[in-house]
Amino acid sequence: MLALTPRLINVSALTRDLPAAALLLFGAVMLYGVGFARTDAVHNAAHDTRHATGFPCH
Repeated sequence: MLALTPRLINVSALTRDLPAAALLLFGAVMLYGVGFARTDAVHNAAHDTRHATGFPCH
């Protein structure tokens, strides 16, 4: 019978933290880039969502 044993994988801090940092940066760009955009089309597209979440847009 073949016994399966789990292997421990050594994951570096960069490999582990890079996706979290990228997601945090993307969220900040979305929040501030779209939140403070002066283009009417972008503003109107996100207007109701921003008010529903309490983000001041004007």
